[in-house]
Amino acid sequence: MKRFLVFILTAISCIMMSQVLLAQDVDKKAVLEQADAAKKVKDDLIKLPTDSLKPWKFTGVIGLNASAAGFVNWAAGGKNNVNGIAFANLRLLYAKNRLAWDTNLDTDFGYSFLDQAEDPWQKTNDKIVFTTKFGYEVAKQWYVTAVGSFRSQYAFGYDYIEGDNPVLSKWLAPSYTDISVGVDWMPNDIFTLYLSPLAGRITTVVVPDSLSDLKINYGVTMRDADGNIIASDKDYRAELGLIFKGGVSYSRIKNFKVISTVSLFTPYSSEFGNFDVDWDLSVSYQFLKVLNVKLGTSLKYYNSVLIADKDGNNPVQRVQFNTVLGLGIGYSF
Repeated sequence: MKRFLVFILTAISCIMMSQVLLAQDVDKKAVLEQADAAKKVKDDLIKLPTDSLKPWKFTGVIGLNASAAGFVNWAAGGKNNVNGIAFANLRLLYAKNRLAWDTNLDTDFGYSFLDQAEDPWQKTNDKIVFTTKFGYEVAKQWYVTAVGSFRSQYAFGYDYIEGDNPVLSKWLAPSYTDISVGVDWMPNDIFTLYLSPLAGRITTVVVPDSLSDLKINYGVTMRDADGNIIASDKDYRAELGLIFKGGVSYSRIKNFKVISTVSLFTPYSSEFGNFDVDWDLSVSYQFLKVLNVKLGTSLKYYNSVLIADKDGNNPVQRVQFNTVLGLGIGYSF
C-alpha cells in the first residue's frame, strides 16, 4: 500500500512538473514571438525612405545648358554663335498632421551671342514664376487653401528689327500677381488641383512715359479703335475673378523629373469666360552624375495681350509658345 501511494505521489509530481515546464516553454515562445515582431517593425521603419519620416521635402533641378557653333568658309551659310541658359525648378513641401505648405520657383534666363555687327547680344529666355500656398485639411486629401503667386521677367526684352529695337518687356512690365482663397485637392505629393471663386489679379506695367505703349499692349491702359483712352492712365490693373490651378511634380524614377503647372484665370466682368492661360512644363533627366538633358515649354494666352502679325499689323489675342531643349551640366535632388 505504501509503495502504491509513493507511486501515485511520484506520478502526480511528474505531471505537475511537466505542466510547469510546458507553461515556461509557452511563455518563452510568446516572449520570443513578441521580440521577433518588435524587430520586424523596427526593420520596416529602417527600410522606409528618410523623406517619409520628415514633414519637409525639398526637391528640384538646377543647371546650365550651353551650345556653340562656328563656321569658316561655310557655303551653306551661318553665323558663329554661342548660347547659354541657366535654369532652376525648385519645390519645398511641408506636410504634417492637417497642415500643408507648398512653395515652387520656376525660373530661367538665357542669352545668345551672334557674330554680327547689329544686336550681337540677344535675350533668348527670361522667366520668373513663384507660387506659394498654405492649406488646412478639412477632409481626407481636401484643404482650404490660400495661394499667392508672382510671374514676371528679369531684363529688357526687345523686338530685334533692323535699325530699331522696340521694347517689348522689362522688370515689372508686365508682372502678374495673384492672391486667392479656395479649395485644394492633394491626393499625394505628386498631384494637386486648386479652385478659387475668390481670386484677385494685379497686372503691373511700371514703365517711363517713353514706354507707355507697353501699358496698351498689356491692357493696363485701354484705347478704342480711334486711339482714344477709355481707362485711366495708370501702372496697374486690378481684377477679381475665378482661378483654377493644377500641378504635377513627379520624381519617383531616379534622376528623372517631371514638373508641370497650369493656371486659368477669368475676371468677373464683361470678359468673364475669356481665360488667361499659363502652362509650364519641365522634363529633365540627369546621367553620368553631372550631365543633364532638359525639355522646357511655356504656353500663354492672355485676353488683354494683343500681338501683331509678322508684318506688324492686325494686333489680336494669340497663343504664345516657347520651347527649349538643352544639354548641359545640372544637379537634381
